[in-house]
Parts: sequence; C-alpha cells; structure tokens
Amino acid sequence: MIKKKDKKDLNVKSLEKETTPFTGRNYLLFGVGIAVIVAGWFLLRGGHITLAPIMLVIGYCGLIPLAIILK
Repeated sequence: MIKKKDKKDLNVKSLEKETTPFTGRNYLLFGVGIAVIVAGWFLLRGGHITLAPIMLVIGYCGLIPLAIILK
C-alpha cells in the first residue's frame, strides 16, 4: 500500500535546512591533523624515534578528535 504524504510533512521538510555539522575550521583542523600524521610517519621512516611518535600522538589523539568535537 502506498501512503499519501500529508501537507504537514511537506511543510516541515521544506522548513528544515540541511546543513553539515562541520565548518571550515573543522576541515582545516582535520587537514592539519592529517598533515601532522603524514609528517610523523615520514619522520618515523627516517629514524627519528623521539619526534615522530610525539607528532603521531598529537595528530591521532589531539587534532583529529578536536576537529570532530568542535562546533
């Protein structure tokens, strides 16, 4: 059976704005986090055993979650 749509349903849907939950700041933080992670992997490959893990932790545990959480 096919249900007919009410006018109320159409009006409510037309009033609702579809917005993304992320802003430009979120995408910027995400991009910086990815760049820090990639740089950390390259440093790890190069043999920097002190700076590389610090950068990876900052990227994975700091910047990426911050980009997701901030509004």
